[in-house]
Amino acid sequence: MTTPLISFQKLGMEFHQQRVLVDINLDIARGQTVVIIGESGCGKTVMLKLMIALLQPTSGCVTFDGKVLADLDDQALTEQRLRFGFLFQSAALFDSLSVFDNVAFGLREQSRMDDDEIAKTVRQRLQEVGLPEAVEEKKPAELSGGMKKRVGLARALAMNPEVMLYDEPTTGLDPIMTDVINELILQVRQRTPVTSVIVTHEMKTVYKVADRVVMLHPLSRLNPGENQILFDGSPSALKASPDPRVQQFIEGQARERLQELATQAQG
Repeated sequence: MTTPLISFQKLGMEFHQQRVLVDINLDIARGQTVVIIGESGCGKTVMLKLMIALLQPTSGCVTFDGKVLADLDDQALTEQRLRFGFLFQSAALFDSLSVFDNVAFGLREQSRMDDDEIAKTVRQRLQEVGLPEAVEEKKPAELSGGMKKRVGLARALAMNPEVMLYDEPTTGLDPIMTDVINELILQVRQRTPVTSVIVTHEMKTVYKVADRVVMLHPLSRLNPGENQILFDGSPSALKASPDPRVQQFIEGQARERLQELATQAQG
């Protein structure tokens, strides 16, 4: 069998004795597009941070390309992180830098390109995400939410990553811009053999871009002995899942959840 590119093995994570992830086993193959869904607070974004060792697991381990991340020294870990691109939920642009300088930032810090090569790469990446040269000198404050997301994506792609991590890439965007971002995610995959992991609540994104869907469930709402990964399969299998909790999530049905909250409040 092919060795997975990213692997979680009996992984657990807690913060101040508050457990978020417990006994997670998950393998992600090279070139796969995996979408992680689930209720707020179930550990989706934590999983992304564990993948690039921004967090260290409380138990178990994360491996990337056969290497246990916790075993790497700082230099080796930096080298591995450079293989990732990360589109943050808020785009996380540098407010004091222009669009051009935001996209060029990683290239100037980590590459051996000269200024002409950097300028060419920046303009190519901005063009790929549908932004004209006229935006190059603008500051993030002058951009709409959708434009900020696209600049963030261009910055991540400028480093030619092997893996793209997307944290809620369409949050706060209107339906049209949401579809623009979804199309860009697809185009990235079509242009290069990139592995993608996407955290989202947006079911349109799930059905449009995913090869595979992983659904997490909050630990406090699991049945005794039940795995935290409630579903792992194709988008079509997700729609057909017999688990009522899966159906409630993908259909946005809140009645049972409201009843649970009312019961908790009375308790």
